[in-house]
Formats: sequence, structure tokens, C-alpha cells
Amino acid sequence: MNKVVVGLSGGVDSSVAAASLHSQGYHVEGLTLWLMKGKGQCCSEGMVDAAFICEQLNIPHHVVDTRELFQTHIVDYLVSGYEAGITPLPCSQCNRTVKFPPMLKYAQETLGIDKIATGHYARVQYNEQSDRYELLQAVDKNKDQSYFLYDLTQELLSHLIFPLGNQTKTQTREMATQFKLKTADKPESQDLCLIESHGSMADFFNKYIQPKQGQIVDLDGNVLGEHEGIHHYTIGQRKGLGVAYSEPLYVVKLDPVMNKVIVATRDKGGESECVVSRMNWVSIAEPHNPIQAEVKIRYRSTPQTVNVVPLGDQKVKLVFNEPQFGITPGQGAVLYHGELLLAGGIIDR
Repeated sequence: MNKVVVGLSGGVDSSVAAASLHSQGYHVEGLTLWLMKGKGQCCSEGMVDAAFICEQLNIPHHVVDTRELFQTHIVDYLVSGYEAGITPLPCSQCNRTVKFPPMLKYAQETLGIDKIATGHYARVQYNEQSDRYELLQAVDKNKDQSYFLYDLTQELLSHLIFPLGNQTKTQTREMATQFKLKTADKPESQDLCLIESHGSMADFFNKYIQPKQGQIVDLDGNVLGEHEGIHHYTIGQRKGLGVAYSEPLYVVKLDPVMNKVIVATRDKGGESECVVSRMNWVSIAEPHNPIQAEVKIRYRSTPQTVNVVPLGDQKVKLVFNEPQFGITPGQGAVLYHGELLLAGGIIDR
């Protein structure tokens, strides 16, 4: 019998992933990661719902304490990033360090099971010609989460199952109703569990970062207003600046040394290239010569055609066909060829 450990957050997607594999004849065991204290999908409420789902399906439920990992790799990572004037992408970091490796380790070493599954909307396939596991976008492009999975290794992908990758969110809800799952009508979780736990990112920052008043200036250095800390701002932000001006202004740069937020009109905020570090080549081997691809510089951004120039040391330079607004240090730049996720990394500058 095929055996699989399913990561259960207590949400509808992971619940259906478990129920679906169970109905296909898999021996399924549920696993919930204890990420942090407090409310939220990933914490106390989520654990209770995950346990209830396992009871419904009559499968074992395991809880692994990963709070220290989460504190180090996500909370500390976010705080230091925002203090340095960058906008970190916690979800891909969490998948690479906190979620998938501990899940697989526990499955293999404690339960003797070699496959893990989650409710992510993405697909994995093995390419015999290249001898690589390939990561593809989900069928449901509105729910596709491949962007957050770009940092997974070949080793992890070889053990992964994404049961929801070939279906839509509507179908998932329908299946939850058919399986009579407790989570069938559960509302969508926030993209970021920290928001659910703390109430808002502002509340999260207030807990970890001291306010530090500084100036909001334009590109010429003219003072337009004041701020309570650069960690409250991100590149491309328009709302909440508290600055009166004849045209809409956007954050185009954060200066942690001078503690300044630099703003400009949208037409002055474009960049034609950027450097991306910590590149993880997923579906193809790392190229030695420039290639052309499509890139997403944020989760919800429209893919843009780009020339990818390898720089060595896990870095590439992206050269855009036309200037892009809102290129944000700390965010992920993820390369695609159609549905195929080629690689991804962290925007440096």
C-alpha cells in the first residue's frame, strides 16, 4: 500500500488533499507543524481542526514542534530584513526551511514513510530526459502557488505530492462538501499566517521593532513629511504615506542608513534591470549563458519577458524589455517558461 504523510494546517485545501489521497487507497497520516503560539490557521485553531479532520478520516495525527525554527528562519528573518529597508518574502523561506524539510524528516525517520503531500496548488513531474523533477503551475491560475515553492530542492520535490494541482478551488470546495469535511465552509486563510496571529503586520512590527521617526523625501531630497519607521513601508506603496502632493506618490527607495523614505511619481519609479541572488534552479540545470524567460517579481504580478544573465555565485542579472515599476529588494523573482517554473531567487538591488 502506498503511504503518505499529509501536512494539515486545518484549512480546506490540506483537508481535501488528505481526504482525496485517502479515498484513492493511500495509507494517510496527518502532520501539523506547531509554528507559533496564538490564534491563526497554523496555530491553535488550525491544530484543533486538523485533529478533527484526522478523526473524521480515521487516520493518525501527529504534531511536530517547529516553533524555534519558525522564530529563527521567519520572525527574526523578517524583523532584520525590514529594519534593513528590504521587504522579505517569508512564505518561500518558510517552505524551504520550516515546513517541507521537517515534514519529510519526521515522515522518514519517525514514521518510515517516504512521501509527503500538502494542499498547495502546484504540480510536480519527473522529466526522464533531463533526469530532473519539474515544478509546474497549477491548473487553476488564480490559486497557483508555485511562486512560493521556487526554493524547493530536487530532493524535496522527489518526495512530494500535490493532490490539488490539477483542479480548481471550486472543485476543492465541492470535494470538501462531498467528503463532509468539517472545514468545507471554512473561509480562506490569510496569505501570511503572521497577520492572522498578530492581527496585522503593523501589530507584528510594533511587537518586534521600535518606532524610529524619520523623513519622507522626494528624489531631490525635499522633505515632504515624516514617518515612524521605514519598516512600515515597501517599494511601490502608494496608500498610507500621509503626504499631500499634486500627483500620486509612490515609495521608490528605502534608506536605512539615513532613515529616509524616498517617494516619487510613478513614471520616475521604473527600473530596467535588477540583480537576483540565492538562485535555486528547479526544472532546468543552471545555465552558463544568457537565456530568455518570463519573470514574476511579485506573487500577483503579470509575467514579464526578461533576459537572464548568469553572474555566478548563485546570482543572475535580469534585463527587462521595458522598465518595471515596484522592483522590491527582498521579494522573490521567479522565472517561468510557460507553465514550467525554471528557477527563482531573492531580488538584491
